[in-house]
Amino acid sequence: MANKLKIRGIDLTYEDLGTGDVIVFIHGQPFNRSMWNYQSQVFSKLNRLIIPDLRGYGESVTTEPIVLLDELALDIIYLLDELAVQKAVFVGLSMGGRVALEIYRLAPHLMKGLVLADTDARAENASSYLSRKQLAKSLLNYGMEKYTAENIGHYLCQNTFNIKREVLDHLRHMMITTDAAGAAAVQFGRAERRDHTEILLNIDFPTLIIVGDQDVFTPVTTAEHMQTRMKGAELAVIKDAGHIPNMEQPEQFNQLLKNYLDKV
Repeated sequence: MANKLKIRGIDLTYEDLGTGDVIVFIHGQPFNRSMWNYQSQVFSKLNRLIIPDLRGYGESVTTEPIVLLDELALDIIYLLDELAVQKAVFVGLSMGGRVALEIYRLAPHLMKGLVLADTDARAENASSYLSRKQLAKSLLNYGMEKYTAENIGHYLCQNTFNIKREVLDHLRHMMITTDAAGAAAVQFGRAERRDHTEILLNIDFPTLIIVGDQDVFTPVTTAEHMQTRMKGAELAVIKDAGHIPNMEQPEQFNQLLKNYLDKV
């Protein structure tokens, strides 16, 4: 059951499930907290899970024209303060991984552990900066259904797209129901994101990097680039998965996460 708290000017929607050591799950774009259903069913029996809809996504509505990743990180930091959470393992996928790195930059004392899935610590380059801005404008002009129709296949490996109809339908529903203005605001903000490559060098607690073997947005080489800059980071490549391995191969993803949590 969803909860709402007034956080930094908006009604932030989140789930608070289970008891025990805390795991914070941070979704990607253009998704919502439901992308973690494949994990919450398992880990809510073992841990306390905090799973928010990020500002501009799901039920966390915003009217701001631009939302920086810093703002998304601060929302979670404030939320955890309201919930009296002093330490947690953070699991972030894609944009959620970048938000997790912002949380580490702003409030490193909160981090007991970190799982970065299908993400990239680097800033935009000159070309991708312009592409990100153009995408934001396109979302405002043409909406999420057009974006979904043209891009949904990029998020999944071919095997998932062909035979896992439940995952495909779930992904499509998340994408088309995302508020276009909210997503565009965050895309404008993502264009301005920091380069966190140097921050990686400072992370001195156990870290897990996960990537789908067929991810076209943040491929295995991107995950390897992060691993080489982190002390003792473990890299796991999930077979037959694209950009959202937690949904495409939940058993593999969950086992990797369980093994990691046993070490933290």
